[in-house]
Order: sequence, then C-alpha cells, then structure tokens
Amino acid sequence: MIKTGLILSGCGYLDGSEIHEAVFSLYFLDKYGAEAICMAPDMNLNVMNHITNKPVPETRNVLIESARIARGKIRNIKDVKASELDAVILPGGFGAAKNLCDFAAKGPQAAPHPEVARLLREMHRLKKPIGAICISPALIACVFKEEPVKPLLTIGTDKQTAEALRKMNARHESHSVREIAVDRENKIVSTPAYMLGERISDVGDGIEKLIREVLSLVRQSAEALR
Repeated sequence: MIKTGLILSGCGYLDGSEIHEAVFSLYFLDKYGAEAICMAPDMNLNVMNHITNKPVPETRNVLIESARIARGKIRNIKDVKASELDAVILPGGFGAAKNLCDFAAKGPQAAPHPEVARLLREMHRLKKPIGAICISPALIACVFKEEPVKPLLTIGTDKQTAEALRKMNARHESHSVREIAVDRENKIVSTPAYMLGERISDVGDGIEKLIREVLSLVRQSAEALR
C-alpha cells in the first residue's frame, strides 16, 4: 500500500489546518488505496475564535490540535523520514502559512519550519511526489526558494499571492477550484481549494484530482524501477 504523509498544522482554517481539506485528503487517500500517515510539528500556536474571526488570549499545541483531525493517530514530524513515505500531502488553512512557515507575516521573506523543510527537501531529493492544497503552495515556494527547483504551483487566481510565489523563485499558473497544476519535473501537484472555492463539492473535486494525480506519480515511479 502506498504510504502518504499528511502534514497538518493544527485544527481550524483560521489558525491551523482547513478541516474540510484535511478530511477530503484522508478520504480520497483511503478511497484510492493509500495509507495516510498524519504528522505535525510539536509547537504552540496562537488561537483564533472561528465565530468572531478574532484572536483569543490563549495558545494551543499544533501536534495536539492536529490529533483531533487524525483521531489521535499522529506523529511528531521530527520523527518522520522521507524513506518511510511514498508521497506527502499538505492541506491548506492559515496554519500552513503561519505555523509550517511564516509566509502570512513575512510574505516572500518567509522561512519554513525547519522540520517541515527538512522532510519536504528529503522527499524532493528522493523524487517522491508532493501535493499542495489551498495556500500550502506558498510553503512549497518558501522551502525551495534558495534551491534551483523553480516549482510550478497554483493558488488559484489571486494576483498578489501569485506574485509573492514568483518572488520566491516559483512559477505560477492560474487555475479554477476544480483544477490542478502538475509539475511533472519536480513531481509537485497543487490545487486552489478554499483559496477560491465557496462550495464544498467543488473543493472536493479539486482535491480528488490532486490525490489521484499524486498516487499516479507514485505508481509511475514504481513501474519505472521495475
């Protein structure tokens, strides 16, 4: 069975992982015959009230909050190696741009979380596919901006965010919520999801296409080695 890492960043789209995107990823990985291995960094996050969209005076732990989505079956990302995985998927949500990197605060000057960067760079060196959903392509651009990778990505059609990705040495394609961008050279697949989507069904369609393409790239690599 294909083992696919799911990198989470908390629980809730304003301060962690976008729950719909994470659950769609888990569902479609299982539907198409892959095992999901959930992981997150062990760090504290600032908390947002998801009713008022305002911060509250408390902190929560990213790993513990992510365990809510993973139903407790989760690992600290520092203990996960690329050799254990066949692919990696990154759901969006503000946590991808706030906890897994600081793109939300620093834009093109952002730096990634060191353990997240370590795993993604290991995956790329081993030519293993990476799927990036919603705002998480900004994390991909951040991780590889100092390397000669120039990933092809989509965050949808937002010109300001697309320009920020270009400033991080990435290439950007505009796509609708139900479409995907495929970088075959770097084995990176991305989809806009809630960067554009208003209907959960449209977001689900895009994520399903992303998961199918990522797993197809895994199987193509396996066939090439036979």
